Parts: sequence; C-alpha cells; structure tokens
Amino acid sequence: MSTLSTSLGDSAIMMRRNFKHTLRNPVTVFQAVLFPIVIMLMFVYVFGGAFRVEGRYIDYAVPGLLVMAISYGLGPTAAAVNGDMTKGIINRFKAMDVSHGAVLAGHVVSTTLRSLIADAAIVGVGFAMGFRPHASFLQWLAAIGILLLLAFATSWLTVAMGLGAKTVESAGMATVPLIMLPFLSSAFVPASSMGPGIRQFAEYQPFTPIIETLRGLLAGHPATGTALTAVAWCVGLAIVGYAWAVSTFKKRA
Repeated sequence: MSTLSTSLGDSAIMMRRNFKHTLRNPVTVFQAVLFPIVIMLMFVYVFGGAFRVEGRYIDYAVPGLLVMAISYGLGPTAAAVNGDMTKGIINRFKAMDVSHGAVLAGHVVSTTLRSLIADAAIVGVGFAMGFRPHASFLQWLAAIGILLLLAFATSWLTVAMGLGAKTVESAGMATVPLIMLPFLSSAFVPASSMGPGIRQFAEYQPFTPIIETLRGLLAGHPATGTALTAVAWCVGLAIVGYAWAVSTFKKRA
C-alpha cells in the first residue's frame, strides 16, 4: 500500500472519529449549527428593522451569517485539538503508526464539513424567512467555493491555535477574535455607516471582502476586485495556519 493511500485512509478514520465526538457533544452541535440560526432570527426579526441597507434586510444579512456560522464552529475544534495534544492521545496515535498528517487533516476536514453543514442550515432557514437570492448556477458554485476555502483556511488556523495553547480552556479562548470579527465587519450593517476608526477596521479586516464577495455573488452582480481580495485573504490565512500548525505539531508531538 502506498504512503499516499495510507495517509488518506488514516485521515478518513480521524475524520470519522471527530464527527462521532461532535455528535456526542450537544454543546458543540448547538454552538456550531444551531446558535448561528438563533443569531439569524434575532438580527432579522429583532434588529433588522433598525438597520438601513439596500434592499431587504434578510438578503443583506445572509452572506454575513454564512461567514459567522463558520467562525462560531471553530472553538470546539481548538479545544478538541488541544485535548488530543495535552491528554497524550496524539502520542498513542504515534505508537499505533498513524500518519502524523492524518491527525491534523482529520480535524481540518471534519471542521470544514461541519461548517458547510451549518451554512446549509443558514441558507435553508433563510429561504423559510424570505431570503431570495438572484445568483446563477455558476455564481452559486462560486459562493460555495468561497465558503469552502474560508472554512478550510480558518480550520487550519484553529488547529494551529489548539496545538499552541497550554490548556483546553485557553485554546477555546484563542478563537474568540475569529468569532468576533464578523460582528466588526459589514456582516450586519454597511461599513460606511460606522463611525471613524471602526469603519476603517471593518473595511480592511479579512471578513469584509469575503462577505461582500458572497453578497455580490448571491445578488447576481459579483465584483471581481473584491473577489480577488477575498480569495487572497483565504489563501493567506490557509498558508499561515498550515505552516503554524505543522511547525507546532513537530515541536510538541
């Protein structure tokens, strides 16, 4: 059996393991899938009427909620990775001759898939609430591609945070900036409506161009410049997260 097939098989086993752990933990399921829906209901039905946006608020909010759903599922991943590291589970895998890369890849793939499930739930509930996108089939594919790339990039970054943290609690806290960034972006209100300082931060942080790209794609009029910026941010975060995770894993495992 080739090294590649062995690594892929080990990664699939690690992914199934992580999914089983997720399903057995109601808090993880709520935080990663259900809580973004609660936020969606609150912002659209409670706060939506107070915001001035172009078009209907549900159409404006869904792209930001898709990104927020990804960020909300990162805390459990960081805690799980750190738990594997600090409890000696990774050392047991090493004794069993499990591929080192499979341990990390299993967490990344399971987190990415969990994020896409959360996004599918957001879209489904959004349609029930009146969300009506005007995207073509290709624009939908492009939007899914952006979400997949973002989930993959933030998963690697979260795995790195989990590996680098000293305790499970600090690993979960390390992801708080990623959870808060969508609130400090154009997810719920246009950045142009914000005050000085916070407006500039919202315009130049990573999630705003990603959200604006999704918003343009789902509205049927994507902007090429914003899309290139969004892809560049996702690729950059993925590279940083991967390099950080691999480096830390080699030092600690």
